[in-house]
Amino acid sequence: MKALLTIGLLVLSNTFMTLAWYGHLKFAEWKWFSKLGLLSIILISWGIALFEYLFQVPANKLGYAGNGGPFSLVQLKVIQEVITLLVFMGFTLAIFKTETLKLNHLIGAVFLVLAVFFFFKK
Repeated sequence: MKALLTIGLLVLSNTFMTLAWYGHLKFAEWKWFSKLGLLSIILISWGIALFEYLFQVPANKLGYAGNGGPFSLVQLKVIQEVITLLVFMGFTLAIFKTETLKLNHLIGAVFLVLAVFFFFKK
């Protein structure tokens, strides 16, 4: 149960992170947003990133073996990185219609799965 909750919180966290880091590139298409200066865009991104931390910190605290969770620190980081890439790929395909999934992306995803396998192998 802790493992699923940790992973769910990491997915939510990474969704907000991706929105904070890359959302402004899409939001620029909105008339009012396109008139904002860089400082305003940074502050909006920080506001979105706050939600990232509201999910990321509890996920790491709950999931870390040192706190009774199911994952080592290295495993938590690998899970987080894979989720980051998967969320980013989904965000890119859903929001930025100019991007396409190619064979090299699928091959890279296979290598990510292999990386997770090796990091979790005892």
